[in-house]
Amino acid sequence: MTEQATKLEEKGRDLYGWNPDDDVQWAAAGKKIATRNLWISIPSLLCGFAVWLYWGIITVQMLNLGFPFEQSQLFTLAAIAGLSGATLRIPSSFFIRIAGGRYTLFLTTALLMIPAAGTGFLLQDPNTPLWQFQLMALLSGFGGGNFASSMSNISFFYPKKIQGYALGMNAGLGNFGVTTMQILVPLVMTFALFGGDSMTLKNTSGTLIGKIPAGTETYIFNAGWVWLLFLVPLAIAGWFGLNNIRDEHVSPDAGAALPAFGKILGMLGIGLLTATFGLWLMLPAEIGGSGLNVNKWIVLPLVIALTVFALKLIPGKIQTNLKRQFQIFDNKHTWAMTVIYTMTFGSFIGYAAAMGLAIKVVFGFQHLMVDGVMTHNTVNPNGPSALMFAWMGPFIGALIRPIGGSWADKMGGAKVTQIVSVVMVACALGVAYFMKAAYASATPEEYFYPFLVLFIILFAATGIGNGSTFRTIAVVFNKEQAGPVLGWTSAVAAYGAFIIPKVFGEEIKATTPEYALYGFAIFYGVCILINWWFYLRPGAYVKNP
Repeated sequence: MTEQATKLEEKGRDLYGWNPDDDVQWAAAGKKIATRNLWISIPSLLCGFAVWLYWGIITVQMLNLGFPFEQSQLFTLAAIAGLSGATLRIPSSFFIRIAGGRYTLFLTTALLMIPAAGTGFLLQDPNTPLWQFQLMALLSGFGGGNFASSMSNISFFYPKKIQGYALGMNAGLGNFGVTTMQILVPLVMTFALFGGDSMTLKNTSGTLIGKIPAGTETYIFNAGWVWLLFLVPLAIAGWFGLNNIRDEHVSPDAGAALPAFGKILGMLGIGLLTATFGLWLMLPAEIGGSGLNVNKWIVLPLVIALTVFALKLIPGKIQTNLKRQFQIFDNKHTWAMTVIYTMTFGSFIGYAAAMGLAIKVVFGFQHLMVDGVMTHNTVNPNGPSALMFAWMGPFIGALIRPIGGSWADKMGGAKVTQIVSVVMVACALGVAYFMKAAYASATPEEYFYPFLVLFIILFAATGIGNGSTFRTIAVVFNKEQAGPVLGWTSAVAAYGAFIIPKVFGEEIKATTPEYALYGFAIFYGVCILINWWFYLRPGAYVKNP
């Protein structure tokens, strides 16, 4: 063995002398340790995505059950979870160095039990006030924040030459939580998994296997409680199976478990406070907001800036540690990759959050001209079930992500990203065309299948592009910066889970849903130019990383 390889020691659950780029150490022990950490990380991340984004399915069923909320109010639940999860990724980006991977993943997985149990409890009563659902949506953001710390952690366990594959596996199969949730939640609502009183469907619902007619008994509260069956054993597996890497460039300041938990909870608290403030500025007074209706494009940068500023105010060793990690903001590639990563992952997560309710609203109602006014409130008896189809796009987008990472390892990340960006522009414009046609038709189901096919291709492109951006970040940044950059870019991109449902909700209310896709297509075009300038043009800063 080489001198480097002999330095690896495992004391308890702590690793010393970890160097996955040393081939001898990797073959002797490193690969086995990394694989164990990856395969505990993946299902934990999967459950995080499920709890974060299950509002897209729950709100569809709340409509079907006749919960006393307007469509626009239900869209805000997905948007609240989206904003919270994205904001919590900002502090989560820096957890690994401060608190250690083992302590971070254990605690953040255990915290998911709070919104899962709380949501199940509240859904037992259709008269539950909206603000209580909003609180659970806010806490569901724990699941969104987990991605940043999980990706940062896994980046330290694998050699640079296979970072695209490793991060693609963690992210791709972790993102599979979206599809798992979209299949599992409708299914478990059909039977008394945990007992309790059922509710009666007022509108046709559905699962993967078919439509469920109005009048059927359903158990919507299972949508929250079912995740406890996975979260409890995963938290136990995390505590006994994960490792802290105690080296200078990874987690030298993790300390003991309880102080590490305190650091994590304090920083998550900052994220929850700034996210709540941003929501208060934006939301109408009748649903708990300020009534100021501050524009989202003002609020989001404000929330990000306030979160970073508040983190800088933390005293002591944490501040010193954060200052070192904040050096990523002095690197121009951080900002270029933030925009490009937002195009891929932001689109994936935003469309996943909005797709189910968008199908329900656009294709589940007939759009009729009544006394010279276009109406959108007549149930379409031939409309597709949102719960039967909403899982397909996220399924493809998540499943194909490791392939995108592997292609990028062979072809170069920027080249793969550029190809899929062009595909995303074309598909977004195509989806816009069919949404516009459907939203002006008494028979919108005629346009559903071309809409669905293009949306699935769009999801596939986001997945491949997301895998390729992992490769680019791993090559462009050094070992110490790559983890925080992955966390930071994923944090900003995760605002797609807020922006896209919010934009869809606003444009549907304005009867112009296609405008949302036009805007996204323009953004993708800007990303094509940025990717070319930084990584593909002659004389690029880094050539096709």
